[in-house]
Amino acid sequence: MRKIEGEKIAQDLKTRIDEIEEKVEKISTLSTGLIEDYVVKLNTRIKELLKDQDIDESRLAQEVVIYADKCSIQEEVTRLNSHIYQFRELLHSDEAVGKKLDFIIQEMNRETNTIGSKANNLEITNEVINMKTQLENIREQVQNIE
Repeated sequence: MRKIEGEKIAQDLKTRIDEIEEKVEKISTLSTGLIEDYVVKLNTRIKELLKDQDIDESRLAQEVVIYADKCSIQEEVTRLNSHIYQFRELLHSDEAVGKKLDFIIQEMNRETNTIGSKANNLEITNEVINMKTQLENIREQVQNIE
């Protein structure tokens, strides 16, 4: 009976981690155009404010670099993908993995929170909320595993 229950929980966890992976991919795709959008908005706003004055292109480029550094989520996406891989590997293990899975979920939650705080995009924020909900569901399941 325990074996059957364990297999059902493992299948549920696999399904949920697949959904999280899809959300990570979507967030990564959504984030690719953020910097370009920012450049256009910044340039437009500066032209509105300065009207007939010349724009200091080097200063504009400097601001874009600063923004790009602040809002880049590529490191978090890479770490999330690594955690997803580790999570799946642990699901195939024959040893007690409950605490390890719980730790990985905590790390995934941290990365997701960081993405949420960096995101200046409503779609990314919505995906982060969905991921956090799914991570919480996984965490509750993992709590029942040895």
